[in-house]
Order: sequence, then structure tokens, then C-alpha cells
Amino acid sequence: MSEGNGNGSAPDTAEADAAVKHEDRAGPPAMGYRELLARRGVRPWLLVTLAAKLPVAMAPLALVFLVRDTSGGYTLGAVLGGAYVVGEVVGAPLLGARLHGTRLRRELSLGLLGGALAFAGLALCHSAPPALAVALAFLAGAAPAAHAGGLRALLVAAVPEHGVPRALSVETTLTQGIWAVAPAAVAFLALSAAPGAPLGLAACCAALAAFGVRLLPDVGADQEQAGQGSGQQVSRRRALAAGWPVYLTSAAAMALLATAELVLPALLESRGLQVSWSGPLLTAFSVASVVGGLLYGARRWPGGPRAQSLVLLVAMAVFVAVIAVLPGLVGIAVGLILAGAFKSGVMVTRNLSLRERVPAGMLAAGYSVMYAVQGVGYSLTASLAALILANAEPGAAVLCGAALTLLLTLVSASAERRSHRAQSEAHGIP
Repeated sequence: MSEGNGNGSAPDTAEADAAVKHEDRAGPPAMGYRELLARRGVRPWLLVTLAAKLPVAMAPLALVFLVRDTSGGYTLGAVLGGAYVVGEVVGAPLLGARLHGTRLRRELSLGLLGGALAFAGLALCHSAPPALAVALAFLAGAAPAAHAGGLRALLVAAVPEHGVPRALSVETTLTQGIWAVAPAAVAFLALSAAPGAPLGLAACCAALAAFGVRLLPDVGADQEQAGQGSGQQVSRRRALAAGWPVYLTSAAAMALLATAELVLPALLESRGLQVSWSGPLLTAFSVASVVGGLLYGARRWPGGPRAQSLVLLVAMAVFVAVIAVLPGLVGIAVGLILAGAFKSGVMVTRNLSLRERVPAGMLAAGYSVMYAVQGVGYSLTASLAALILANAEPGAAVLCGAALTLLLTLVSASAERRSHRAQSEAHGIP
């Protein structure tokens, strides 16, 4: 080694310059999970997010258990669940528009506190008039609806740029883990304690999140300035609308999720399989999504977030369609597990893609709009699936859901291509 240093200083210098150039192109090394968790504010963020998301994951099923033994029964439970989702769809964009700069944590805290009060009211009003229960369910969905976008913006602000993909992978993994355990927790509490116990737990979690979010680090002055600067150049509404291709892929992803979740029991029954398999199969779907999120964040992948999102979404649609084609329980399980493995990658890449289209100071609002679009996509697909199931076989409903996703993906990809071409022409790139 000493001889090489003494006899080849010029080549060594050239190699060093080449290494520096390669490092500049590749960017800083990817942040490891241990390094990510060591960042200031990340571990408290995980606890606050757990407390904020658990009520959302529990709410629909908890509302059904709350009133199933009343005169309204399961019909009222479905109405309450619908009111909750409508509250989320309405509240996310309206309240998300208020999340920017130094106001972000305060607005998040107030919204979560409002949700805690609504959940507590529902838990204590087991035999309340249906109109009051519907109003409380709407408020429980609307008040904290902007928490997903706001908390994600706080996480992104807490890590350097090269650590954002892994941070978003951790968020997705945490979300999928919460959604995997929430139904079992609701059933256990409602059947072993009291019908309102799950909503009581939701109220406590939302209240803890409302307190905890005030202790998290702020988004910083740089993002506040970014929000102000973008507001001087273009209206907030127009800036948020620039992310519509990403919102469309979010709706497409939720169309797949609705297809997998809502049609699965009917598909099992049509093939002579026990409907009780739907629970374990959807759990396997969620577990595969958790693993997929960790694998996506573990390394760099070729292509940018937009291209990755479209490819992963197409792969997920193909594997969801597989459950309508492959025979037997094993075929359905294989299709769901593979689709779940790609689901987290879709969620992470669409969040990364939105960062490229929406100004930094409006990210929280953009994420909130995307959250609302997800609810719309899920609800519309649920209605479409119900219509198809009333007139055709469950397999046809699955294939229609996958086809709808591919159509939305094609529209989004075309919009992305036109946008990229327009940007290239504006910069004089042939």
C-alpha cells in the first residue's frame, strides 16, 4: 500500500475525484433504522402517532359493537361508520389547510382533543338517540382528520433529506401494524368489558396524543418561510391542486384495498370456503404489508418515487386480480400476501411523490387532502363493489376493482409524463 501511494499520486487523485463525483450523484448514504430512531423527536413521534392512529383504526368496528345490541342494530352501526368516514373526508382538507408553520402543533392538538371528546361522548351515550350518535360520530371523524398529514410533516421535518424514505417506511410499517391489531382489540374489549369500552380507549388515546403533540419539535422556520414564499407566488389552492396525479394514485390504492377487504368474504363463500378465513387472510395481508414497508426502506431502489409508485401500484393490482383467478384457499392467500407486500411501497412512494409536487410549507395540507381522497376512493369502490355483487359473481367484482385501479394509474402516469415534458421544455431540455 505504501508503494502504491508513493508511485501513483496522480491516479490516486483521479480516483478520489471520481469517488467524490460518484458520491455526489448517489447522495449521502441511506440512513439506517437505528440512526433514524436516534434522531431527536423521532421516538416521541412514534408514541404520539401510535396514540393518534389507534382510535382511527378502531373506530369503524367499535361503532358497530357500540350499537349492535340496541334497537338500531347493525344497520345503525353501518350508518355511524358512514358518518365517521364522511367526517374524515370533510375534515381532512378543511382542517389540513390550517396546518402550516408554528400553528401546526397547536391545530393538531386542538383537533385531537375534539376527537377525544367526541369518542368519550359516544362511549357514554350507548343508548343515545340515533341523531346524537350520528353527530358525535361525524365529529369524531372530522375533528382529528388532519392528524395524518400534520404528523407526517413533523416526521419529515425531523430527519435530513436522505433519511425521509426510511422515515416514511417506518410510518407506513407502524400504520399497518396498528391496523392489524386494532380489530382484535375492539372485539376483545367490547365483548369482555362493555360495548363502549373500545371508544373509551380511543378517547384516552386521542387525549394523550393531543397532549403529546405539543411536546414534539416544531417544523422549523425554514418550512414556515417556504409556506410564506409559496403563498406570495401562487395561491395555496393552486399549489395543492398541483398534486392531483398523486392524489389519483392514492384513490387507486384505496380502490384496491376496498376490493380486497370487502369482496373477500363473498369470494370465499362463492368457492365453498369458510367465511371465517377472511380474518386470518386479511391479517396475513397486513403482516405482509409491514414486512414490505421494512424491506422498501432498507435500501435504495432504482427510479424515482413517481416511477416506483406506478410500478408498485400495477404490481399490487395484478396480485389482487390473482385472487379472482387462482383456485382454492392457497391461491387467494398467495395473491393477498403478494399484494400486501407491495402495498407499503405504494404508500411510501406516493408520499415521496407528493413532496416533489407540493411546496414544503404546504406538505401537511397536501397530505391531508390526500387522506381525504383516500376516503373518497374507498367509499366509491365499496359502492361499486356492492353494485357488482348484486348482479355478478364476486370474482367479477375483484377484477373490476383491479381494472379501475389500472385505469386510474394510467391517467396518473399520463399526467406525470405531460408534466415532466412541460418542465423539460420550460428549462430548454430537448
